[in-house]
Amino acid sequence: MMHNGIADDADGTTDVVVVGGGPVGLMLAGELRAGGVRVLVLEKLLEPPGHDRAGALHTRTVEMLDLRGLLDGFLEGTQLAKGLPFAGLFSQGLDFGLMETRHPYTALVPQSRTEELLARHADRAGVRIRRGHEVTGLRQDTEGVEVTAVGPHGPYRVRARYAVGCDGGRSTVRRLAGIGFPGTEATVTALIGYVHTPERDVPRRWERTPDGILILAFPPEGGTGRVVAIEYGREQAADEGPVTLDQLTAAVARVRGRPLELTEPVTWLSRFGDASRQAERYRSGRVLLAGDAAHVHFPIGGQGLNTGLQDAVNLGWKLAARIRGWGSEELLDTYHDERHPVAERVLLNTRAQLALMRPDEQHTTPLRGFVEELLGFDEVNRYFAGMITGTAVSHPTTFPPAPPAVVHPWAGRFAGHLVLSGLPQGTAAVAELLRPARPLLLDLAGRSDLREAAGPWAGRVSVCTGETALEPPAEALLVRPDGYVAWAGSADDTAEALRTALERWFGPPGSDHLELI
Repeated sequence: MMHNGIADDADGTTDVVVVGGGPVGLMLAGELRAGGVRVLVLEKLLEPPGHDRAGALHTRTVEMLDLRGLLDGFLEGTQLAKGLPFAGLFSQGLDFGLMETRHPYTALVPQSRTEELLARHADRAGVRIRRGHEVTGLRQDTEGVEVTAVGPHGPYRVRARYAVGCDGGRSTVRRLAGIGFPGTEATVTALIGYVHTPERDVPRRWERTPDGILILAFPPEGGTGRVVAIEYGREQAADEGPVTLDQLTAAVARVRGRPLELTEPVTWLSRFGDASRQAERYRSGRVLLAGDAAHVHFPIGGQGLNTGLQDAVNLGWKLAARIRGWGSEELLDTYHDERHPVAERVLLNTRAQLALMRPDEQHTTPLRGFVEELLGFDEVNRYFAGMITGTAVSHPTTFPPAPPAVVHPWAGRFAGHLVLSGLPQGTAAVAELLRPARPLLLDLAGRSDLREAAGPWAGRVSVCTGETALEPPAEALLVRPDGYVAWAGSADDTAEALRTALERWFGPPGSDHLELI
């Protein structure tokens, strides 16, 4: 059927339209399918980009992949980093061995590989992915969202219950939804390229020079490699038009203090800056944002992609629960409440790192020395490592209608790394038990009253009895599908307290086959 020359999608409606088929959109699509809802991904590019904007999967992202049984594919042939520099401070970097995790490392996975693996996962899960389809319109009402897109055969409309923009910093979805994107303008210019050099023995280095930051990574014999030139205080170039090889060569010479011959072939050239912006809200009715559509910042420490992937895992189960009828509006609102402060913190630490990298011998260099000394203390190092890798993230567990009077210290913390003993199969990590993407009640003290209380939620919540050492102690943990603890019970907690938490987080008791909203 045609309306004003625009065809209705012949496939009818879907539950969720995900706009953007990069890593964040694909991760979200897989999570939504795990939650039992239909997903359509619309991606304007015909093929994935042939370059790697990011190349690091930090610990909390690694733990998230482990929750879904995806980690082995990502680790195959992958180099693991046991630590990383903070603000380019290499002599006293972050020590990931200080963190409480089964995965004390960053996996150095190129973004193209991440996207390839997540696309396979989404395809296996039954996600429909349309490449070469660009979203041009979006309208929402009380019942759903109508998305207009242009594909190879012209414009068409598709109807969905919700739409999620995972379409990058210049998000069309964010603009069409009227969501503000306040922040700070760029103060540095940076050019990046995957290019060729005939020069041999170009040092692989991260160098802070009097004129900026230079990053070089070329083979010893010369050839194709990666170069980044970051300049402070230079007039911003208009962010329009392609970067040329001559521009990159000139920037490298200015920062390096001497030329480096760069030639064809050129795989990729781009520019970026340190503009820091964050969506005013991650949800507007039936439209939500994730990844760079919700937050952009200077790409130091590889935090952007990781923050986006963790957005997707947080949102996926909540949106699926709302669509299936057992998740409340308040539950879906916790997506913004939980993830907005996390990205806000990322914007803050990336700006701080960029300030610490500034080429200022009189002021910044002495400050770098003091920060480097502080990183030598385990507690300080652990604090910074947790911030960069996402392992310091915990979530508030109080939202309407009835927050508990006393919150156990384990509530809100990540539990995926815990290992249980006393199981029929011997031992197992909580991450393994969360593979079906279902909530999980861990009975850690043989509390039959708690197991019985969870009975009416059997269609939605799995129950497991085992043992693990916790500090402080807890007799039960109610774990969300994303690995975070929704409720933790002590010896004083009753079955009624658990029932209250179950209903608040996972809907009313009864059949899981509720009507789709």
